[in-house]
Amino acid sequence: MAHTVVFGSTGLKVSPVCFGTWQLSPRFWGDQPRQEVLQAMHAAFDAGVTFFDTADAYGDGLGEKVLGEFLAEVPRDKVVVCTKVFNHFRPDSSRYPDLSAAHVRQRCDIELKRLGTDCIDIYLLHLVDVLTPMREITGVLEELRQRGKIRHYGVSNHPVEHFRALRHLGDYAVCQPPYSLVDAGIEKDLLPYCEAENVGVMVYSPLHKGLLTGKYTGSETFTDFRQHHPDFQGERFRALCGAVHELKPIAERYGMSIYQLVLTATLMHPAIQVAVVGIKTAAQIREAAGVMGRTLDREDYFEIRRILAAPSLPRVKDATGKTR
Repeated sequence: MAHTVVFGSTGLKVSPVCFGTWQLSPRFWGDQPRQEVLQAMHAAFDAGVTFFDTADAYGDGLGEKVLGEFLAEVPRDKVVVCTKVFNHFRPDSSRYPDLSAAHVRQRCDIELKRLGTDCIDIYLLHLVDVLTPMREITGVLEELRQRGKIRHYGVSNHPVEHFRALRHLGDYAVCQPPYSLVDAGIEKDLLPYCEAENVGVMVYSPLHKGLLTGKYTGSETFTDFRQHHPDFQGERFRALCGAVHELKPIAERYGMSIYQLVLTATLMHPAIQVAVVGIKTAAQIREAAGVMGRTLDREDYFEIRRILAAPSLPRVKDATGKTR
C-alpha cells in the first residue's frame, strides 16, 4: 500500500514525495527529453508517488502539457495535481505579473485544457502581485472553486505576513515555499505559522538545487542558471560539498544514499508534509520514493543539521541583501 499523509486542512491524502516539473523550464535547466520525463512520471506512480506539481510558467506551459499526457494514461482519481498562476504572457514569451480576476479566469481555463482535466486539485498563486487587490484575487479563486474548476487554493513564494493577510480573506489551505537544510530561514516564521494553522506545506528545492544530493565535489561548473548562484561558486561551493559528504557515514548506517538521508530529514519537520523533488529520470524518482515512511533517530537528525550548518562557510548576500 502506498504511503500517504493528510495534507493539512485540505483532507487530501497525498504522497509525502511530490514529483516536480520545474525541470521542464528550458531557460533554467536546458532542454530535457520529454519522453524520459514521461517515463519518470509513470515510474513515480508505480512507486507510490501520487502527487504531481507543475506551473504554467514551466516552459511556458510545457510542464502542464507533459503532465497532461501522463494524466491521460493513469486513473485521474488516483493522482493529486497542483499547478500555479501568475504570469501574463506576451506573444514573444516575455511576461509580467497579473493576478487580476479576468486574467486568472482565462489562465485557469487554459491550464485545465493543457492538463486534460476538468478540475485542478490545488491551485497556487505562484508569486506576489502587488498591484491586484487581495480581495479581488481571493474572490476569483473562490469563484473558480464554486464552479468546480479547482478544489483547493494557496500560495507559493509568499512571505508570512502576506500569507497571513490573505488567510483573513479566504480559505488559503496550501503553502509552497523554498526550503532546504542549508536554507531553512522559514523555520523562524512561516513554518511555525503554518503548523499552528494546519496549513498544507509542500516545500520545493529540498535538495538545494541538487547540491545536497552528494553528487558534487565542488570542482564542477554549470551551464544552467546555477552558474550565477553563489552557493555553486568558488570556496563556498567547495565547503558546502565537503559538508554534504560528511553525511555519508550516517546515510550508510541507515542503508540510504545522501540524497535519501537529506530528504528523510527534511520531511521530519512537523510543519512539512510534502517535499517537491525535481525529477528528470525514472531512477531519480525511485530513489526519492524510497524515503516515504522512513525516519531517523533524533540524535542523527540534529547531527545532520549541525554538519550542514557549517559555521566556517564563507557568508554571502542573498537576493534581499541579507548576509547568510
